[in-house]
Amino acid sequence: MSGTLNLVFRSQQLGENENGHACWKVIETPRTLQATQTAIVICDMWDKHWSRGASERVNEMAPRMNRVVKAARNKGVLVIHAPSDTLGFYAETAARQRTLDAPDIKPPIDIAHIDPALPIDDSDGGSDTGETPWHKAWRRQHPAIEVDQDKDLITDRGQEVYNVLHQHDIQQVILMGVHTNMCVLNRSFGIKQLVRWGVDVTLARNLTDTMYNPAMPPYVSHDQGTELVVAYIEKFWCPTVELE
Repeated sequence: MSGTLNLVFRSQQLGENENGHACWKVIETPRTLQATQTAIVICDMWDKHWSRGASERVNEMAPRMNRVVKAARNKGVLVIHAPSDTLGFYAETAARQRTLDAPDIKPPIDIAHIDPALPIDDSDGGSDTGETPWHKAWRRQHPAIEVDQDKDLITDRGQEVYNVLHQHDIQQVILMGVHTNMCVLNRSFGIKQLVRWGVDVTLARNLTDTMYNPAMPPYVSHDQGTELVVAYIEKFWCPTVELE
């Protein structure tokens, strides 16, 4: 049954306080979305990560994410699973074939957009549990996140995401998953590319995580590092929402 989603979009805008000093102000805007014109994109919620800390947090997040996604799907939201580098696992599935069947739509020329530096240093790979970075430990999406083969789509390619957004007349994308400072921002279907294509996108800030090691600048806790990246996105890229 189709329905609506009542969400509060949070962004940050540079302004002045009462004394004329520059400061960032949080702007909260209630919006009602038509479920059938909304898509969720689940970014890189893999079954295993090379970082033990990252895997532990994904294991904790995945069941919560599945509950949110299931409720959204029941309202009519389109669900796009995007577990990068695992399409071979899904090659024979109906959800993958449904994605491939979408007509090709040429994206517009990228809109120019500022791209400030991140507020955290993730140059060591970002693991807070000491593992050596950059090896493939995953083979599929986390099994706690259900794929509805009759309704969902599977891809890790920006062009294919763009195709299905047009095919289904999607007006709003909600992006969730990991990791906010890396894949969520930078994949071919990530926030930066969607913004540059003029797609209305928002981040589910309570269903994401960051690759950040507190031993690196700015020397804050892992959770504070995630909060800094979420604030960075709200300032420079797109609003965020909470989904329950």
